[in-house]
Amino acid sequence: MNDRIDLVEESFMQTEEARLNEFVQLLHSNQHERLAEQLAATRAQDIAFLLMELEEADRFAAFKHLPQERRADVFSHIDKSQQLALLASWNDDDKRVVLSNLLPDDLTDLLEALPKEQVEHLLRLLPQKAMRRAMTLLGYPADSAGRLMTPDYFAVKADQTIGEALEAIRNQTDRYETVNTIFVVDDNQLLVNMIPLRRFVSGAPEDSVSTLIKDEESLVTIGVSADEAEAVRIMRHYDLSVLPVVDPGNHLLGIVTVDDVLDVAEEEATEDFQRMGAVGHGDDGSGLFNISLRDARPSLLYRKRIGWLLILVFVNVFGGAAIAQFEDAIEALVVLVFFLPLVIDSGGNAGTQSATLMVRALATGDVKLSNWLKLFTKELSVAAALGITMAVAVAAVGLWRGGMEVALVVAISMILVVVVGSLIGMLLPFIFTRIKLDPATASGPLITSIADLSGIVMYFSVATAILNL
Repeated sequence: MNDRIDLVEESFMQTEEARLNEFVQLLHSNQHERLAEQLAATRAQDIAFLLMELEEADRFAAFKHLPQERRADVFSHIDKSQQLALLASWNDDDKRVVLSNLLPDDLTDLLEALPKEQVEHLLRLLPQKAMRRAMTLLGYPADSAGRLMTPDYFAVKADQTIGEALEAIRNQTDRYETVNTIFVVDDNQLLVNMIPLRRFVSGAPEDSVSTLIKDEESLVTIGVSADEAEAVRIMRHYDLSVLPVVDPGNHLLGIVTVDDVLDVAEEEATEDFQRMGAVGHGDDGSGLFNISLRDARPSLLYRKRIGWLLILVFVNVFGGAAIAQFEDAIEALVVLVFFLPLVIDSGGNAGTQSATLMVRALATGDVKLSNWLKLFTKELSVAAALGITMAVAVAAVGLWRGGMEVALVVAISMILVVVVGSLIGMLLPFIFTRIKLDPATASGPLITSIADLSGIVMYFSVATAILNL
């Protein structure tokens, strides 16, 4: 199966590479008519992919060849960093054309990555209705469902006939991002229910919309101030393609669509991987999470990585200090140094494994803060079994290198460092979550450094006790 997927991906990349070469050739040879024909026959997502592969100057030139009515659609599928670069290259008229035609959630996503001064300038370029709508969405908390939603949705009243509702859908389809789900509201805009379009199509035109509502169906919604990650969880759990967003009074404010939560899920996964690698997070528009690695400047990469590396340097200084406290033991039995990297690294590796499982489980909602004690006892038993297994393996080497006493030191130390490292890896994500920090920050190099420090102390303490050094 994996081989088939690899072949499909390879074929796709080869096709896209040939397409890109043709695209660049047409652009450089000024064959504008053929270029326009190719663009007209290409989907917006594929045009965006081609544009992102171009050098910056070619990207700017190619975008100008797009018909004005397609620019907003293509623009919405381009990476954030390249959107910002394109925006910076345009005059106000170009900006007005694209921004006025962006979907509300796409516009909000772009504006929240810009400094306040730029946002105010761009808002003044928009029509009054679009400006008010954008300001409303930007007024919701960052990373909330309100920022993620679009206020364009199709709603009907329960006392309307199905025929009337379908006629309204036919006349207004182009106004909405999706009409696969129809929302039923009352006169006060309170959400009554949501009905799939297929049920409308199968109903009798003269029947009222209320006949399509099934009493046994519970309504799934999300609060406007809820975290966007919660929207991802709800839509995944209930297998929804659209999720209604409501205020505390259950008034329907907008909808979150599946393409939006896919983007959020990808961003969350990227942030977790970068934090697990001890890369500083970028909450501003210039942050690493908003810029592809290919486009990131060396200075940005430096700034985002140096902070944690310096912190880890100081953590590891304590490791060196711990070793210095056992200089007499090291001088008396040099063979201890042979096993030092092996024992210490095992603790860090076990901790990283445990943390990776825990961070993922917390992120998906598989475990809650209240589960920590149950998971602690489970991790303790698993870590003990892992430590004993690894101790048996390393004891044989210890017996060969230094005799029975050294084998005993190495075996006991291995059990201790694996158990302690695993428990550190399991507990730190819980602690970080409890104090409102991203649990992924506790992973990778941080856990390894803490496990190394504790491992050094335990290893030489055991050696000193058993060998009477």
